[in-house]
Amino acid sequence: MELFLQSVVNGLIQGGFFSLFAVGLVLIFGVMRVVNFAHGELVMVGAFTVWLLHAQFGLGYIPALGAAIILVTSIGLVMERILFRPTRSDPLAGLICSIGVLFILQVIAAVIGGDGPSKQVPPPYHGTLILFDMIRVPYQRVFSLVISSSALIALWFFLTRSKFGWALRAVAMDREAASLQGIDANKISIIAIGVGAALAGLAGGLIAPLGNINPHMGHNVIVTAFIVTIVGGVGSLSGAVLAAVLYAMFHTIVTVYFGATIATICGLVLMVGVLIVKPTGIMGVRVSE
Repeated sequence: MELFLQSVVNGLIQGGFFSLFAVGLVLIFGVMRVVNFAHGELVMVGAFTVWLLHAQFGLGYIPALGAAIILVTSIGLVMERILFRPTRSDPLAGLICSIGVLFILQVIAAVIGGDGPSKQVPPPYHGTLILFDMIRVPYQRVFSLVISSSALIALWFFLTRSKFGWALRAVAMDREAASLQGIDANKISIIAIGVGAALAGLAGGLIAPLGNINPHMGHNVIVTAFIVTIVGGVGSLSGAVLAAVLYAMFHTIVTVYFGATIATICGLVLMVGVLIVKPTGIMGVRVSE
């Protein structure tokens, strides 16, 4: 029972990471209708930035985390302006461009940090929080959970309480109708990919002290993001958060008892099962043609 409860707590914390990059992917797809295959690499860049600045150059963790968010957001904005905006009428072209960015970012990371052993970032926050005399949660994980939860709450307030948030949701629902109401779709696309990339950079920076960093870590991230997005319901931000938490707990528990490979396979089976029972996902809505 103690091992199970520990796994549930670890899964809840992992769900914070999954939510950040899954919500970012949903946001970009919802507004721009582009499947950004490089989204996992944006998370990788965030992690690599923290490793380079904090572990190698000795910059404080918080400034390094801020730098990671700024760098990844800048990459996202460049992608929107140079790649996604010119190919807006051809989603397949945008997808192919994102795959090209994926490999470019991997090569740059390999050149800067090497393609050898995985990199490690020393946790800046030491010590362990003990709950009920049996559940142990390192303070670094507590910090990550607080920051990821705060970011998601801030995003919710932005989307539901701000003018740009309302405009973003309007464009996601119907781009042409939003344009007829005077909403600048180009400006909203910039905001969407900026926010999505910032969340990816934040996720990478928070993951950095808790795992192994390598140029190819984005593969697992993008697979997880797609599973979460599809299970939650394509285009549903709340569905993505709910699916991220549930999937993280499921994946963590299965990994503890059966191993990571079995957990990944079970995750894919779970996704197929959800699609069979509810093709639109947990909180997705069927759209009439």
